[in-house]
Amino acid sequence: MNIDIDKLSLSELKSLLTAAERRKKLISSRRPIALVRRKVIALAAQGGYTIDELYGDRPPAEIAGKKRTPRRKPSKVAAKYRDPDNKRNTWSGRGRMPVWLARKTKHGRSVADFLIPGLAKPTARKSSSIGKKTVFKQG
Repeated sequence: MNIDIDKLSLSELKSLLTAAERRKKLISSRRPIALVRRKVIALAAQGGYTIDELYGDRPPAEIAGKKRTPRRKPSKVAAKYRDPDNKRNTWSGRGRMPVWLARKTKHGRSVADFLIPGLAKPTARKSSSIGKKTVFKQG
């Protein structure tokens, strides 16, 4: 790494000096690598292993183990539909239609009949749009 000291400002030189002092202190406080290597080999030998058996040709990521990415928790959505017979039966309009609503729509009622007043537009569709022609205006 080459740093052109002639082009650095006074504040940059000061920060470079403090970083160098910190690094010098860290390196001087560490034990020599040869000493640490001997201790690690001796510890492995106490367990009946060699360093090659423990670390061998595997990449470092495989040694450390797999890291799992945290799963996002699904967010709660306000209910848009409510059963008038049982106020505890609600549905947000996402996912499968609940059994209570499917039964009532099977007997001729509309999904829009169960909308909670003042919340939103209906999200459930009676029929799928797959295979239907859509016309787009051009120009």
